[in-house]
Amino acid sequence: MDVAQGPTFSSEPSEEGVRLKLAGHWTLDACADIEEGAQALVGAGAGAKHAIFDLAGVQRMDTAGAWLIDGARQQLDAKGVSADFAGGRPEIDILLKEAHFRSFEQPPGRKGFYIVTLLADVGESVVASGRDIYRGVEFLGEVVASIGKSVIQPAHFRGTALVAQIETIALRGVPIIVLINFLVGAIVAQQGIFQLRRFGATILVVDLIGILILRELGVLLTAIMISGRSGSAITAELGSMKMREEIDALVVMGLRPIDVLIAPRILALILSLPLLTFLADMAALAGGILVSWLYGGITPKSFIALLPEAIALRTFLSGLIKAPFMGLIIGLIACMEGLAVAGSAESLGRQVTASVVKSIFMVIVVDGLFAVFFATIRF
Repeated sequence: MDVAQGPTFSSEPSEEGVRLKLAGHWTLDACADIEEGAQALVGAGAGAKHAIFDLAGVQRMDTAGAWLIDGARQQLDAKGVSADFAGGRPEIDILLKEAHFRSFEQPPGRKGFYIVTLLADVGESVVASGRDIYRGVEFLGEVVASIGKSVIQPAHFRGTALVAQIETIALRGVPIIVLINFLVGAIVAQQGIFQLRRFGATILVVDLIGILILRELGVLLTAIMISGRSGSAITAELGSMKMREEIDALVVMGLRPIDVLIAPRILALILSLPLLTFLADMAALAGGILVSWLYGGITPKSFIALLPEAIALRTFLSGLIKAPFMGLIIGLIACMEGLAVAGSAESLGRQVTASVVKSIFMVIVVDGLFAVFFATIRF
């Protein structure tokens, strides 16, 4: 029976310099002892011109012991003492080769004033944003080329995948979109009536709900919900496929991932957002009508009769015009972040989070740009 014993060594002079005879168990079980032993090896061989690590007496060794012993050898080399291994069994020689000691440099700490560091971080963020924009434009070009190819060669168009994605994004997203917008419409109506009643202008809640919902809130809330629901799902799907090397398998099979995976999802988002926006507008108006009737005394018939006077066709169309562009932005960001997954669960979670945050941010930016543009052209 093999009795465990701690790491030991002895040194004796030799023709070459000094011979360090190691014995016992150099394993993690005796971590403190093997660390002390490794340092003692360095001290014992420091005065010689050449040192030989005799491993014939080593009964057991694991990666921890091999790493420290090789570290001792490298420290002697750094002090001008040439050191070699001898007498080790084949498995120990392999372990020493694979464990190979290497130092880990600590990253230099940032020096300077806090304001300088803050400005440097801001600069890095701006540069990273510029790279994201560049990648996004490049990715958009590939998607447009893929869609154009499908238009020229309809046989390559993946209609089944498109319909399946529309079902997932639009059809299955209807309940939550309708519910959220119904509640928001009701809240806006309640707050509007509460404030306008002080001025005896309760009837103007029709204008408030009509303009605010149809121009801004309907499409904005829908896009934000789709970013969190469908955008994150797309990123997770593509990221999981990247981790399992399924995307690489498609390339090996001669298929382009941009045609098979990306284009159907982005087209589905472009087509689904206007449909969901229309349903969101109707749900929000329904919530506003209900609260106006119960809380403000405005009957549904009166509300519907006053609505055409409060809004114009362009008010309704402005929200629908924004929707496809928001769907395109969400799709581009979700697919890019999904393909950027590096192969670990941590990377997948990080990219999904980045996808949702970037999508919501860009949706709000696009909405603001459209608001300025419509105001400029008086639409």
